[in-house]
Amino acid sequence: MAASPLALRIADEIKEWIRGGRIPVGEHLSTQKLADQFGVSRSPVREALQVLAERGVLEQHANRGFFAKHLPQATPGALVDELAEFPDGSDDYQRLADDWIADRVPAEVTEQFLRERYRLTKSQLTDLLMRAVREGWLERKPGYGWRFLPVAKTPEAFEQIYRFRMLIEPAAMLEPTFRLDRRILAEQRAIQEGMLSSDIATQPAERLLHNGSLFHEELIRMSGNPFFHQALVRVNRMRRLLEYRAQLDRSRLRAQCTEHLEIVVLLEQGEVFEASYLMRRHLGGALARKSPVILPGNGAEPAAAE
Repeated sequence: MAASPLALRIADEIKEWIRGGRIPVGEHLSTQKLADQFGVSRSPVREALQVLAERGVLEQHANRGFFAKHLPQATPGALVDELAEFPDGSDDYQRLADDWIADRVPAEVTEQFLRERYRLTKSQLTDLLMRAVREGWLERKPGYGWRFLPVAKTPEAFEQIYRFRMLIEPAAMLEPTFRLDRRILAEQRAIQEGMLSSDIATQPAERLLHNGSLFHEELIRMSGNPFFHQALVRVNRMRRLLEYRAQLDRSRLRAQCTEHLEIVVLLEQGEVFEASYLMRRHLGGALARKSPVILPGNGAEPAAAE
């Protein structure tokens, strides 16, 4: 039986964690721990691990479980995965996203309402809801039903997000607890160089947007202040839903990747103040270009991946 869309998305994320070093080679993958991290039951996680074992990403040992195997690091021209980007697997997710963005569904809904509106089975709806929860725009209400969370639906909201980021991201580098992490810098350098070499043209828009957000989230993590990181993750989620639905301007990604690499080089050299200044200028340039977009066809510009 084919793997579910939820299991495939989990498998893709686990694969990226292994490639990036977040899951070390040889480490045992705990089904329960991963289920807790993804906010799902153990069933789709087990399914995802089986998919990865079949594709050679994991080793499966009888009565012992699954273990991470070595994957080639993302190097220039070699970021394309042995595993193809797993498909979303559901147009219904995009329909729900569009309906929420356009205010065609109420802020609070029941599962019955969603099943009837989108003609979904219980299993299909569960996959859809869990993805929306992970993307940060839906949460379960205490007791009964679901609640949609605020997302950046307007250009004004995008501008406010970028201005907020212009304050916290450069400042995070100047925190007394900021510590350079060479592993993070090497990983992000490899991702950005890989995108410049080939992946901008070949990778799905969702992965490119993810890489852009990941760059900023990993750098702010080095501040040593978890509140900086949590704040950035939250606002990135608020804008991500809309950007996934926008037309991605891939031509802008080359300039953005180049600026990302310039920031990495400064940090590798210990030039933290200069990196902080460049980060503010980098985000200010994205704001000046009005990179955020609503849905295609509304006259707004294509989206950039920041």
